[in-house]
Amino acid sequence: MFAPTPRQEVQNLRLSKIREVANAGMGRDDILAFWFGEGDQATPAFIREAASKALLDGHTFYTHNLGRADLRQSLSTYLTRLHGVPIGTDRLAITSAGVNAIMLASQLVLSPGDRTVVVGPIWPNVVEIPRILSSQVEVVPLEAAQGRWRLDLDRLMQALTPDTRALILNSPNNPSGWMLPEEDRAAILERCRKYGIWLIGDDVYERLTFERPNAPSFLPMATDEDRVISTNSFSKAWRMTGWRLGWMVVPPKLLEGLGVLIEYNTSCAPDFVQEGARAALDHGDDITAEVRADLTAARDQVIGALRAMPGVEAPMPDGGFYAFFRMAGCEESMATCKAMIQQVGLGLAPGSAFGPEGEGWFRWCFAARPEKNAAGLARLAAYINR
Repeated sequence: MFAPTPRQEVQNLRLSKIREVANAGMGRDDILAFWFGEGDQATPAFIREAASKALLDGHTFYTHNLGRADLRQSLSTYLTRLHGVPIGTDRLAITSAGVNAIMLASQLVLSPGDRTVVVGPIWPNVVEIPRILSSQVEVVPLEAAQGRWRLDLDRLMQALTPDTRALILNSPNNPSGWMLPEEDRAAILERCRKYGIWLIGDDVYERLTFERPNAPSFLPMATDEDRVISTNSFSKAWRMTGWRLGWMVVPPKLLEGLGVLIEYNTSCAPDFVQEGARAALDHGDDITAEVRADLTAARDQVIGALRAMPGVEAPMPDGGFYAFFRMAGCEESMATCKAMIQQVGLGLAPGSAFGPEGEGWFRWCFAARPEKNAAGLARLAAYINR
Protein backbone atom coordinates (compact mmCIF):
# COMPACT_ATOMS: atom_id res chain seq x y z
CA MET A 1 0.00 0.00 0.00
CA PHE A 2 1.33 3.42 -0.96
CA ALA A 3 1.59 6.12 1.71
CA PRO A 4 -0.53 9.27 1.13
CA THR A 5 2.37 11.69 0.72
CA PRO A 6 2.88 14.66 -1.62
CA ARG A 7 5.55 14.49 -4.30
CA GLN A 8 9.11 14.93 -3.14
CA GLU A 9 9.46 18.55 -4.37
CA VAL A 10 6.59 19.56 -2.09
CA GLN A 11 8.01 17.63 0.86
CA ASN A 12 11.31 19.44 0.34
CA LEU A 13 9.78 22.93 0.62
CA ARG A 14 11.07 24.81 3.63
CA LEU A 15 8.45 25.83 6.12
CA SER A 16 7.77 29.54 6.59
CA LYS A 17 9.90 30.63 9.53
CA ILE A 18 8.06 33.95 9.60
CA ARG A 19 4.87 32.04 10.24
CA GLU A 20 6.62 29.90 12.86
CA VAL A 21 7.59 33.00 14.81
CA ALA A 22 4.17 34.59 14.37
CA ASN A 23 2.47 31.43 15.61
CA ALA A 24 4.62 31.62 18.75
CA GLY A 25 3.23 35.05 19.55
CA MET A 26 -0.30 35.01 18.13
CA GLY A 27 -3.12 35.07 20.63
CA ARG A 28 -1.21 37.37 22.96
CA ASP A 29 -2.42 40.95 23.11
CA ASP A 30 0.85 42.18 24.63
CA ILE A 31 2.95 41.54 21.50
CA LEU A 32 4.14 44.36 19.26
CA ALA A 33 4.41 42.58 15.91
CA PHE A 34 6.59 43.72 13.01
CA TRP A 35 7.02 40.29 11.41
CA PHE A 36 4.67 40.50 8.40
CA GLY A 37 5.27 42.65 5.32
CA GLU A 38 2.38 45.08 5.49
CA GLY A 39 1.47 48.41 7.03
CA ASP A 40 -0.95 49.10 9.84
CA GLN A 41 -3.34 51.35 7.91
CA ALA A 42 -6.37 50.18 5.94
CA THR A 43 -6.76 50.62 2.19
CA PRO A 44 -7.80 54.22 1.33
CA ALA A 45 -11.54 54.82 1.42
CA PHE A 46 -11.97 55.74 -2.24
CA ILE A 47 -10.52 52.38 -3.32
CA ARG A 48 -12.72 50.47 -0.87
CA GLU A 49 -15.76 52.44 -1.97
CA ALA A 50 -15.16 51.71 -5.65
CA ALA A 51 -14.93 47.98 -4.98
CA SER A 52 -17.91 48.04 -2.61
CA LYS A 53 -20.08 49.80 -5.16
CA ALA A 54 -19.09 47.29 -7.84
CA LEU A 55 -19.93 44.43 -5.49
CA LEU A 56 -23.32 45.93 -4.59
CA ASP A 57 -23.98 46.56 -8.29
CA GLY A 58 -23.59 42.85 -8.98
CA HIS A 59 -20.08 42.68 -10.44
CA THR A 60 -19.74 39.09 -9.25
CA PHE A 61 -19.23 37.19 -12.51
CA TYR A 62 -16.22 35.82 -14.36
CA THR A 63 -14.05 38.28 -16.26
CA HIS A 64 -11.45 37.90 -19.01
CA ASN A 65 -8.53 35.62 -18.16
CA LEU A 66 -6.11 38.52 -18.66
CA GLY A 67 -8.18 41.00 -16.66
CA ARG A 68 -10.82 43.58 -17.45
CA ALA A 69 -10.09 45.64 -20.53
CA ASP A 70 -10.60 48.96 -18.71
CA LEU A 71 -8.24 47.96 -15.88
CA ARG A 72 -5.56 46.85 -18.33
CA GLN A 73 -5.91 50.18 -20.14
CA SER A 74 -5.53 52.08 -16.87
CA LEU A 75 -2.50 49.95 -16.09
CA SER A 76 -1.02 50.67 -19.52
CA THR A 77 -1.45 54.41 -18.95
CA TYR A 78 0.09 54.18 -15.48
CA LEU A 79 3.13 52.12 -16.55
CA THR A 80 3.75 54.24 -19.64
CA ARG A 81 3.80 57.35 -17.48
CA LEU A 82 5.96 55.71 -14.80
CA HIS A 83 8.64 54.29 -17.09
CA GLY A 84 8.59 56.81 -19.92
CA VAL A 85 8.10 54.24 -22.69
CA PRO A 86 4.88 52.88 -24.25
CA ILE A 87 3.69 49.74 -22.49
CA GLY A 88 0.58 48.57 -24.30
CA THR A 89 -2.21 46.27 -23.19
CA ASP A 90 -0.79 43.62 -25.54
CA ARG A 91 1.85 43.04 -22.84
CA LEU A 92 -0.34 43.14 -19.72
CA ALA A 93 -2.17 40.61 -17.58
CA ILE A 94 -3.96 40.97 -14.26
CA THR A 95 -3.20 38.21 -11.77
CA SER A 96 -4.61 36.99 -8.47
CA ALA A 97 -1.84 38.52 -6.33
CA GLY A 98 1.79 39.36 -6.97
CA VAL A 99 2.92 35.94 -5.76
CA ASN A 100 0.57 34.39 -8.32
CA ALA A 101 2.35 36.48 -10.95
CA ILE A 102 5.70 34.99 -9.89
CA MET A 103 4.23 31.48 -10.08
CA LEU A 104 2.78 32.17 -13.53
CA ALA A 105 6.07 33.62 -14.79
CA SER A 106 7.87 30.52 -13.54
CA GLN A 107 5.31 28.21 -15.14
CA LEU A 108 5.71 30.11 -18.41
CA VAL A 109 9.46 29.58 -18.75
CA LEU A 110 10.76 26.88 -16.36
CA SER A 111 10.90 23.14 -16.95
CA PRO A 112 12.08 20.41 -14.54
CA GLY A 113 15.84 20.53 -14.12
CA ASP A 114 16.21 24.10 -15.38
CA ARG A 115 18.70 26.27 -13.52
CA THR A 116 17.43 29.47 -11.88
CA VAL A 117 19.60 32.18 -10.33
CA VAL A 118 18.23 34.37 -7.54
CA VAL A 119 19.79 37.28 -5.64
CA GLY A 120 19.36 36.83 -1.88
CA PRO A 121 18.61 36.91 0.97
CA ILE A 122 15.14 36.85 -0.46
CA TRP A 123 11.47 36.40 0.40
CA PRO A 124 11.19 32.59 0.52
CA ASN A 125 8.42 32.35 -2.09
CA VAL A 126 10.83 33.55 -4.80
CA VAL A 127 13.15 30.60 -4.13
CA GLU A 128 10.54 27.94 -3.41
CA ILE A 129 8.28 28.57 -6.42
CA PRO A 130 10.95 27.45 -8.94
CA ARG A 131 11.67 24.46 -6.71
CA ILE A 132 7.99 23.48 -6.77
CA LEU A 133 8.47 23.26 -10.55
CA SER A 134 11.60 21.11 -10.07
CA SER A 135 13.99 23.89 -11.06
CA GLN A 136 17.46 23.97 -9.52
CA VAL A 137 18.06 27.26 -7.68
CA GLU A 138 21.36 29.03 -7.00
CA VAL A 139 21.42 32.09 -4.74
CA VAL A 140 23.94 34.89 -5.30
CA PRO A 141 24.28 36.62 -1.91
CA LEU A 142 24.18 40.34 -1.24
CA GLU A 143 26.86 41.80 1.03
CA ALA A 144 26.66 44.44 3.75
CA ALA A 145 29.43 47.01 3.30
CA GLN A 146 29.90 50.67 4.25
CA GLY A 147 26.43 50.84 5.75
CA ARG A 148 24.61 49.63 2.63
CA TRP A 149 23.71 46.38 0.93
CA ARG A 150 25.74 45.66 -2.20
CA LEU A 151 25.60 43.19 -5.07
CA ASP A 152 28.89 41.82 -6.38
CA LEU A 153 28.10 42.22 -10.08
CA ASP A 154 31.06 40.08 -11.14
CA ARG A 155 29.82 37.24 -8.95
CA LEU A 156 26.35 37.51 -10.49
CA MET A 157 27.82 37.46 -13.99
CA GLN A 158 29.78 34.31 -13.16
CA ALA A 159 26.53 32.67 -12.07
CA LEU A 160 24.74 33.59 -15.31
CA THR A 161 26.09 30.73 -17.40
CA PRO A 162 24.87 29.33 -20.74
CA ASP A 163 22.89 26.65 -18.89
CA THR A 164 20.95 29.23 -16.84
CA ARG A 165 17.28 29.40 -17.75
CA ALA A 166 16.12 32.30 -15.55
CA LEU A 167 17.33 35.11 -13.31
CA ILE A 168 14.89 36.42 -10.70
CA LEU A 169 15.66 39.88 -9.30
CA ASN A 170 13.69 41.48 -6.48
CA SER A 171 14.55 45.19 -6.34
CA PRO A 172 14.01 46.87 -3.96
CA ASN A 173 14.70 43.69 -2.11
CA ASN A 174 12.73 42.01 0.63
CA PRO A 175 14.19 41.77 3.30
CA SER A 176 17.28 43.97 2.88
CA GLY A 177 15.98 47.04 1.04
CA TRP A 178 18.84 46.72 -1.49
CA MET A 179 18.06 48.30 -4.85
CA LEU A 180 19.72 47.43 -8.15
CA PRO A 181 21.98 50.33 -9.25
CA GLU A 182 20.82 51.91 -12.47
CA GLU A 183 24.25 51.48 -14.04
CA ASP A 184 24.19 47.67 -13.55
CA ARG A 185 21.10 47.10 -15.68
CA ALA A 186 22.76 47.16 -19.11
CA ALA A 187 25.38 44.55 -18.22
CA ILE A 188 22.80 42.20 -16.71
CA LEU A 189 20.40 42.56 -19.63
CA GLU A 190 23.19 42.01 -22.15
CA ARG A 191 24.30 38.85 -20.33
CA CYS A 192 20.74 37.53 -20.36
CA ARG A 193 20.43 38.33 -24.07
CA LYS A 194 23.71 36.57 -24.82
CA TYR A 195 22.66 33.28 -23.23
CA GLY A 196 18.88 33.46 -23.74
CA ILE A 197 18.22 33.79 -20.01
CA TRP A 198 14.78 34.87 -18.87
CA LEU A 199 14.98 37.97 -16.67
CA ILE A 200 12.08 37.97 -14.19
CA GLY A 201 11.64 41.06 -12.05
CA ASP A 202 9.79 40.94 -8.75
CA ASP A 203 9.01 44.66 -8.80
CA VAL A 204 6.44 44.89 -6.02
CA TYR A 205 8.40 47.59 -4.14
CA GLU A 206 9.39 49.67 -7.18
CA ARG A 207 7.40 52.72 -6.00
CA LEU A 208 8.61 52.49 -2.39
CA THR A 209 11.97 54.22 -2.78
CA PHE A 210 13.61 56.94 -0.74
CA GLU A 211 16.04 58.89 -2.91
CA ARG A 212 14.25 58.63 -6.27
CA PRO A 213 10.62 58.38 -7.48
CA ASN A 214 10.85 54.71 -8.46
CA ALA A 215 13.38 51.92 -8.70
CA PRO A 216 15.48 51.36 -11.83
CA SER A 217 13.56 49.02 -14.13
CA PHE A 218 14.44 46.85 -17.09
CA LEU A 219 11.17 47.76 -18.83
CA PRO A 220 12.45 50.98 -20.46
CA MET A 221 15.41 49.02 -21.89
CA ALA A 222 13.60 45.92 -23.09
CA THR A 223 12.31 45.34 -26.62
CA ASP A 224 9.35 43.16 -27.53
CA GLU A 225 11.84 40.41 -28.39
CA ASP A 226 13.66 40.43 -25.05
CA ARG A 227 13.07 37.69 -22.51
CA VAL A 228 12.02 40.16 -19.81
CA ILE A 229 9.04 39.68 -17.50
CA SER A 230 7.98 42.10 -14.76
CA THR A 231 5.75 40.88 -11.94
CA ASN A 232 4.07 43.34 -9.61
CA SER A 233 1.28 43.86 -7.12
CA PHE A 234 -1.25 46.42 -5.94
CA SER A 235 -0.44 45.43 -2.34
CA LYS A 236 2.28 47.80 -1.24
CA ALA A 237 2.03 51.17 -3.00
CA TRP A 238 -1.73 51.52 -2.39
CA ARG A 239 -2.06 49.68 0.95
CA MET A 240 -3.95 46.78 -0.64
CA THR A 241 -2.20 43.72 0.80
CA GLY A 242 -5.38 41.77 1.53
CA TRP A 243 -6.89 42.34 -1.90
CA ARG A 244 -4.65 39.73 -3.57
CA LEU A 245 -4.31 41.40 -6.95
CA GLY A 246 -1.22 41.78 -9.12
CA TRP A 247 -0.08 42.16 -12.69
CA MET A 248 2.51 41.06 -15.22
CA VAL A 249 4.31 42.74 -18.10
CA VAL A 250 5.43 40.16 -20.67
CA PRO A 251 6.65 40.10 -24.29
CA PRO A 252 3.59 40.26 -26.59
CA LYS A 253 4.27 36.76 -27.93
CA LEU A 254 3.73 35.32 -24.44
CA LEU A 255 0.35 36.90 -23.77
CA GLU A 256 -1.83 34.24 -25.39
CA GLY A 257 -0.07 31.40 -23.57
CA LEU A 258 -0.24 33.37 -20.33
CA GLY A 259 -4.01 33.67 -20.70
CA VAL A 260 -4.26 29.90 -20.98
CA LEU A 261 -2.08 29.45 -17.87
CA ILE A 262 -4.27 31.86 -15.90
CA GLU A 263 -7.32 29.88 -16.97
CA TYR A 264 -5.82 26.72 -15.52
CA ASN A 265 -4.59 28.42 -12.33
CA THR A 266 -7.30 30.83 -11.19
CA SER A 267 -9.45 31.51 -14.32
CA CYS A 268 -9.58 35.23 -13.55
CA ALA A 269 -9.36 37.83 -10.82
CA PRO A 270 -12.61 38.93 -9.11
CA ASP A 271 -14.46 41.65 -11.00
CA PHE A 272 -15.23 43.93 -8.04
CA VAL A 273 -11.64 43.69 -6.78
CA GLN A 274 -10.44 44.85 -10.19
CA GLU A 275 -12.72 47.88 -9.91
CA GLY A 276 -10.92 48.88 -6.71
CA ALA A 277 -7.58 48.46 -8.47
CA ARG A 278 -8.73 50.69 -11.33
CA ALA A 279 -9.58 53.42 -8.83
CA ALA A 280 -6.10 53.04 -7.31
CA LEU A 281 -4.38 53.45 -10.69
CA ASP A 282 -6.57 56.31 -11.89
CA HIS A 283 -6.72 58.35 -8.68
CA GLY A 284 -4.05 56.99 -6.34
CA ASP A 285 -0.97 59.12 -7.01
CA ASP A 286 -1.51 61.12 -3.82
CA ILE A 287 -1.79 57.91 -1.81
CA THR A 288 1.48 56.55 -3.18
CA ALA A 289 3.21 59.85 -2.40
CA GLU A 290 1.80 59.73 1.13
CA VAL A 291 2.96 56.13 1.60
CA ARG A 292 6.48 57.02 0.44
CA ALA A 293 6.65 60.04 2.75
CA ASP A 294 5.46 57.97 5.72
CA LEU A 295 7.99 55.23 4.94
CA THR A 296 10.85 57.67 4.58
CA ALA A 297 10.12 59.08 8.02
CA ALA A 298 9.75 55.57 9.45
CA ARG A 299 13.03 54.45 7.90
CA ASP A 300 14.87 57.38 9.43
CA GLN A 301 13.24 56.75 12.81
CA VAL A 302 13.97 53.01 12.94
CA ILE A 303 17.39 52.90 11.29
CA GLY A 304 18.54 55.90 13.33
CA ALA A 305 17.49 54.26 16.58
CA LEU A 306 18.97 50.88 15.65
CA ARG A 307 22.33 52.44 14.79
CA ALA A 308 22.40 54.13 18.19
CA MET A 309 22.05 50.81 20.02
CA PRO A 310 25.23 49.06 21.18
CA GLY A 311 26.33 46.13 19.03
CA VAL A 312 23.73 46.69 16.31
CA GLU A 313 24.59 46.86 12.60
CA ALA A 314 21.78 48.31 10.46
CA PRO A 315 22.55 48.94 6.77
CA MET A 316 20.51 51.72 5.21
CA PRO A 317 17.75 50.38 2.91
CA ASP A 318 17.32 52.02 -0.51
CA GLY A 319 13.66 51.06 -0.81
CA GLY A 320 10.89 48.87 0.53
CA PHE A 321 9.80 49.08 4.16
CA TYR A 322 12.16 46.85 6.07
CA ALA A 323 15.14 47.26 8.35
CA PHE A 324 17.42 44.23 8.07
CA PHE A 325 19.87 44.35 10.94
CA ARG A 326 21.97 42.17 13.22
CA MET A 327 22.96 42.26 16.87
CA ALA A 328 26.28 41.21 18.35
CA GLY A 329 26.07 37.79 19.95
CA CYS A 330 22.77 36.84 18.31
CA GLU A 331 23.81 34.28 15.71
CA GLU A 332 20.67 32.12 15.70
CA SER A 333 17.88 34.39 14.49
CA MET A 334 14.98 32.00 15.12
CA ALA A 335 15.96 31.34 18.74
CA THR A 336 16.53 35.06 19.31
CA CYS A 337 13.15 35.99 17.82
CA LYS A 338 11.37 33.52 20.08
CA ALA A 339 13.30 34.85 23.08
CA MET A 340 12.28 38.42 22.24
CA ILE A 341 8.64 37.35 22.12
CA GLN A 342 8.85 35.75 25.55
CA GLN A 343 11.05 38.32 27.27
CA VAL A 344 9.95 41.71 25.91
CA GLY A 345 6.88 41.05 23.73
CA LEU A 346 8.55 42.03 20.45
CA GLY A 347 7.78 40.21 17.21
CA LEU A 348 10.36 40.31 14.40
CA ALA A 349 11.04 38.03 11.43
CA PRO A 350 14.18 35.87 11.66
CA GLY A 351 16.77 36.37 8.96
CA SER A 352 16.94 32.61 8.44
CA ALA A 353 13.43 32.84 6.93
CA PHE A 354 15.08 34.44 3.89
CA GLY A 355 17.60 31.70 3.32
CA PRO A 356 20.96 30.79 4.86
CA GLU A 357 22.27 34.11 3.53
CA GLY A 358 20.06 35.85 6.09
CA GLU A 359 20.99 33.86 9.17
CA GLY A 360 22.05 36.07 12.06
CA TRP A 361 19.97 39.00 10.77
CA PHE A 362 16.49 40.24 11.71
CA ARG A 363 13.77 41.90 9.64
CA TRP A 364 11.69 44.73 11.05
CA CYS A 365 8.74 45.91 8.95
CA PHE A 366 8.66 49.63 9.77
CA ALA A 367 5.49 50.37 7.78
CA ALA A 368 3.81 51.30 11.05
CA ARG A 369 2.76 54.45 12.83
CA PRO A 370 5.60 56.30 14.59
CA GLU A 371 4.32 55.53 18.05
CA LYS A 372 4.25 51.79 17.37
CA ASN A 373 7.78 51.84 15.95
CA ALA A 374 8.94 53.84 18.97
CA ALA A 375 7.39 51.38 21.40
CA GLY A 376 8.98 48.48 19.55
CA LEU A 377 12.38 50.13 19.59
CA ALA A 378 12.11 50.62 23.34
CA ARG A 379 11.41 46.89 23.74
CA LEU A 380 14.39 45.99 21.55
CA ALA A 381 16.63 48.25 23.62
CA ALA A 382 15.36 46.51 26.74
CA TYR A 383 16.19 43.12 25.24
CA ILE A 384 19.70 44.23 24.30
CA ASN A 385 20.27 45.69 27.76
CA ARG A 386 19.46 42.32 29.31
